[in-house]
Amino acid sequence: MGDLPGDSIRIAREYMDSLLVESRLIGAKKPSTSFAFLGERFETPIMTAALSHIDLAGMAEGARRAGAAVSVGMGGNEILGAVLDTGAKVMKIIKPYADHEQIFSRLRFAEEHGAMAVGMDIEHSIHAGDPAPDNILGMPMKLPTPEELRSFVRSTKLPFFIKGVLSVQDALRSAELGCAGIILSHHNGLMRYAVPPVRLLPRIRAAVGERLLVIVDGGIESGFDAFKALALGADAVSVGRALMDPLKENGAEGVRAKLEEMTAQLQAMMYRTSSCDLKHIDPTLIWEK
Repeated sequence: MGDLPGDSIRIAREYMDSLLVESRLIGAKKPSTSFAFLGERFETPIMTAALSHIDLAGMAEGARRAGAAVSVGMGGNEILGAVLDTGAKVMKIIKPYADHEQIFSRLRFAEEHGAMAVGMDIEHSIHAGDPAPDNILGMPMKLPTPEELRSFVRSTKLPFFIKGVLSVQDALRSAELGCAGIILSHHNGLMRYAVPPVRLLPRIRAAVGERLLVIVDGGIESGFDAFKALALGADAVSVGRALMDPLKENGAEGVRAKLEEMTAQLQAMMYRTSSCDLKHIDPTLIWEK
């Protein structure tokens, strides 16, 4: 995909690498990466992305050991149950199934079995290459109407996130629908020529203020990337591809080690910029080439 015109993964990587960070060392003190999120305390704002078709329980166990939150993607209630059994704090992201009972059953299970939040991946509503509804593993998808989204949000007591927001317009609409937060994402390049999530982040944060929690998903490959996203307004970031090889090679311990490595990189950048905690990362630290 990297050789195709409009490859959003490449575009996002190039933009992330164009962001530079100034140093503010005098008077700096060793910072803390600990933060409160959705009523829980975590050691890092770097969480796992809503992955599928992998050892999700192993991923969750590694994240739990690193003090990180977890999001999970496709899979039935049995898979979610195995993830929750690790003791990890989990956000369940649900596909926009045309059959709404597939959605409501997952929402009910998540709430009844201790998930900390739920959400919907609206990115997969439309096929990547044409305007037809997407079909995943033989299950048809459908772009929910605003009324349908509102019904999903209202059907659960859990905080609800919309994943796939890439505009101020959709961010504001998510707030109007009663969402607790949004996840900025182009679903690993599903949308061609997508604006990098981090580039949109300051505008979206300015538009929604503190009404929504904002997670950046896509292009986060290191703690240095995480620092840039947090400086520009993210509450947390999620990581997918960077965790997949460690998971394959060393299971939960590989995930733990990678998340702790990324958190150490984040902490080093915070130290060099006199950012004593996550709330005190100044956006004026970030420069464009």
